Amino acid sequence: MAINTTYNGWTNKATWLVKLWMDNDQSSYFYWLDQAINTTNCYQLAKEIEYFHLDIAPENIGLFTDLLSTALSEVNWFEIAKSLLNDLSDY
Repeated sequence: MAINTTYNGWTNKATWLVKLWMDNDQSSYFYWLDQAINTTNCYQLAKEIEYFHLDIAPENIGLFTDLLSTALSEVNWFEIAKSLLNDLSDY
């Protein structure tokens, strides 16, 4: 039996949480919209979003680093980028 891991219409809870935090901070949201405007494609934007979040993740905190790394590896960065590109049609 397949387990449904979707969450609030997103691939999973980790993806939803990242996008939620990106959207709930106005400066973050507009920063990423600007990045979406200036990108050449969805894959490139997804990589930019992923690298940004991996770069700001704290390091060397033992168990919590492992847990955070595991959660971030579950994020569907492409889905987030696609959503941002779709948001551009509203502006």
